[in-house]
Amino acid sequence: MSTRPADVFFYGLFMDPDLLREKGFAPAHVELASVAGFALRIGRRAALVPDASSRVHGAVMALTLAELERLYADPTLQAYRPQAVLASLAGGSVVAALCYNLREPPSAAEHDPDYARKLRAVAQRVGLPAEYVASLP
Repeated sequence: MSTRPADVFFYGLFMDPDLLREKGFAPAHVELASVAGFALRIGRRAALVPDASSRVHGAVMALTLAELERLYADPTLQAYRPQAVLASLAGGSVVAALCYNLREPPSAAEHDPDYARKLRAVAQRVGLPAEYVASLP
């Protein structure tokens, strides 16, 4: 079961498959994607908050369940929990994917400018829409 791949929607720094490879993971089938009904909130980390009028961009990729357990076992990531989302792929199809999110998002007042800078750089490097990159806090 742990070698079974799962599609995952990443919207933070992990949307960069090279970063995951550097950490010893093997992302497969990487494709740009977006998820409607959420807005991005950046504190010390990124999180999604429900917002019917918004759409978050990122990437869908396949990782094994064992890789996901190892990735989110990191003490700085243990507060993230998987939830199911429908991700619209850049190629036009829609897939069900896991999306790791904080149960309690950062407060609107919490903001880490260094994380936001890194996120904008990753978003631009992976090819997210320019207007979305420009809108990142």
